[in-house]
Amino acid sequence: MLSKSQISFIKSLHQKKYRKEHGLFLVEGLKSIQEFIHSSYQIHSIFYNSEQSNLLPKLPANINLFEVKNVELEKISTLQTPQGFLALIYLPKNKKINHKALKNQFTLVLDGVQDPGNMGTIIRTADWFGFNKIICSEDTVEAFNPKTVQATMGSLARIDVYYENLNSFLAQSNLPVFGALLDGESIYKTNWGNEGLVILGNEGKGISEEIIKKINKPITIPRVGEAESLNVAVSAAIFCSELVRVKN
Repeated sequence: MLSKSQISFIKSLHQKKYRKEHGLFLVEGLKSIQEFIHSSYQIHSIFYNSEQSNLLPKLPANINLFEVKNVELEKISTLQTPQGFLALIYLPKNKKINHKALKNQFTLVLDGVQDPGNMGTIIRTADWFGFNKIICSEDTVEAFNPKTVQATMGSLARIDVYYENLNSFLAQSNLPVFGALLDGESIYKTNWGNEGLVILGNEGKGISEEIIKKINKPITIPRVGEAESLNVAVSAAIFCSELVRVKN
C-alpha cells in the first residue's frame, strides 16, 4: 500500500519543475517500461497492479518494486485508465551535442514544437526510420513530459534528445541547413547530399524568423489538395521517409 507521501511525491512528477528537481520522470505501460529496462536508462522503481503481477518480467535486483491496487495506480497515473504498470526512471544527465557526431547523417531539429503528442510522435517516427538524435530549441516541449513519453511508445529509450540555443548551435555548425518552409524547393527534387540538419517549426507559427535566416536550403512538401497546412509530426514522417530513401 502506498503512503500519502509516496502518492504526493509521484504526483509531483507530473510537473516539469519537480521532475527536474528530483531527476525522475514517469513511464506507464509494460511495453514502454520494458524498452527502458533494456536501454541505458536507470530504473528507480516500478509500481504494478497486483492483478497483473504474472506479467512482470525478470528485473535487475536494484529496482524497487511496489505491488499496488488499481485504485492506488489511479491516484499516481497521468492516464484516465492506468495500464497496470508505472515506472519512475532517472532523467539522463544534460549532454551537449557533439557537432562531429552529426557528420555524414541527417538530424531533425525542432524549433518551438509545443504539443506533447506531436513531440512524442516525432520521436517515435524518428526511431522507426533509424534516426537516433533530435535537437530541440529551448522552448520546445520537454521530451519527458508524461504525454510526450506516452506518445513515444518506448522509442524515447533509443533517441537522444538535446535542447540547445538554436541560434548558437547553428552558428557553430558547418552542416547544410534544410528548413521546412512553404516556399522552398520540392522535397522530391532536392539534392540532399549525405548530411545536414532538417528544421521543422512550431505548429502554428512555423520556423521562427531568426532561425529562418540560418536556413540555406528551404524545402517544401508540395501541396496537391486544398489543406492549409500539414501537422508537424506528419511532416516529420515525410521528411524522414524521403531522407532514408535518398540515403539508401
